[in-house]
Amino acid sequence: QVQLVESGGGLVQAGGSLRLSCTASGAIANADWYRQAPGKQRELVAQTWRDGSTSSIVSLAGRFTSSRSKDKNTLYLQMNSLKPEDTAVYCCKMYAPGGPAWGQGIQVTVSS
Repeated sequence: QVQLVESGGGLVQAGGSLRLSCTASGAIANADWYRQAPGKQRELVAQTWRDGSTSSIVSLAGRFTSSRSKDKNTLYLQMNSLKPEDTAVYCCKMYAPGGPAWGQGIQVTVSS
């Protein structure tokens, strides 16, 4: 099964930016970003298709943008104008021939 490695999280002040990366060890098709804030359910943040098309949830559109590398195997999430309510564990999910795979999750903390 494909392995995923995430990077790029951390602590940032409100209004700042972060870029998350998720790199797959093999070929993948579609890929998603999810997040889970403390005490809340996991929610879908963005979807990225192999052709490069993307979709972000309405409430994050304009601040969060997902994209992929040229070789299609690295997924990015550019997060701008971050707010304290964006604090969560962010996780990528990729769809590979062997089935879906999840990243290990990465903490993003936005201070006010």
